[in-house]
Amino acid sequence: MACSSEQRVVPRVEPQSASWNGGPESLEVSLMTEKVPGSQSGYSLAPPLSMPRVKSPSPSGYAQSIGLTETVVLREVVHVIDDFGLNEFEAVAANYGQDRFGYVVTPNVDHLIRYYEDPTFRVQYRAADFILMDSRFAARLVRLLKGVRLPVCTGADLTARLLAKVVQPGDRVVMIGGSDEQAGQIAAKYGLTNLQHHNPPMGFINDPAAVDECLKFIESASPFRFCFLAVGCPQQETVAQVLRARGKAKGLALCIGASLNFLTGNEKRAPLWMQRLSLEWLFRLLQNPKRLAGRYLVRGPRIFAHLRRSRVVLRKATLSG
Repeated sequence: MACSSEQRVVPRVEPQSASWNGGPESLEVSLMTEKVPGSQSGYSLAPPLSMPRVKSPSPSGYAQSIGLTETVVLREVVHVIDDFGLNEFEAVAANYGQDRFGYVVTPNVDHLIRYYEDPTFRVQYRAADFILMDSRFAARLVRLLKGVRLPVCTGADLTARLLAKVVQPGDRVVMIGGSDEQAGQIAAKYGLTNLQHHNPPMGFINDPAAVDECLKFIESASPFRFCFLAVGCPQQETVAQVLRARGKAKGLALCIGASLNFLTGNEKRAPLWMQRLSLEWLFRLLQNPKRLAGRYLVRGPRIFAHLRRSRVVLRKATLSG
């Protein structure tokens, strides 16, 4: 990415291994007893107050990273959001490199509900290197209910910014999801000459062979500048976590949902005035009420009760010149 002659302060987050994975006694192991499944079917309510107290000689890496004791974390669901807006994270992504693997998740209201209710999904989020708030509505709600001001860095804005300003024509970019036509549109729009595209079949997360094919495709394209995972939640988070566990891929993966649809015009995004008023969800609902009514009108209101019973922590970035 081109930089001006003026020195730029780049936000830096401590390495993932130091803050999110506390070794065998980390929160992921002590709190979550479910194995990460190959499907999204095991989606059940897990009331936080029924979690057993676990004695630990010292706080986990996760607990230390957000300033909480192990006991407190086990007694409530804690949502951690990184302190990055779009401009700040653009700099982080541009300097991430290709000698290690990391992944980004972008929570919206639906993700926060899933995070509260699904222990497996919490594991996937806690394994992520960066957690960026995708929803202006959720950010406003958190400020109202919890008194925490969250920066917003939507997956759609981030994807467009990285492709337009960070990725160079010859950089290797991996795109998982979307049609061949969409991949061609993205390559032409941004002048990409090394775009690697794979579109898994519908429901692939329930087919071990299809999952393995997807993983091997990404690993064979490694090292990459960016890998855009656009296969929906929680499929994309599952793929990202398994890539980390396998330890073969190098580069930064981003779980971006429908962002590619917006870039190619397959799905229309809300006008800016609706985005600024946190009404993007309403615009999407009006565009496709049959598909989204259940998510926004039936499932969505659960966020109010869940947030009241949860803790929200803004994880501050460390600044380095």
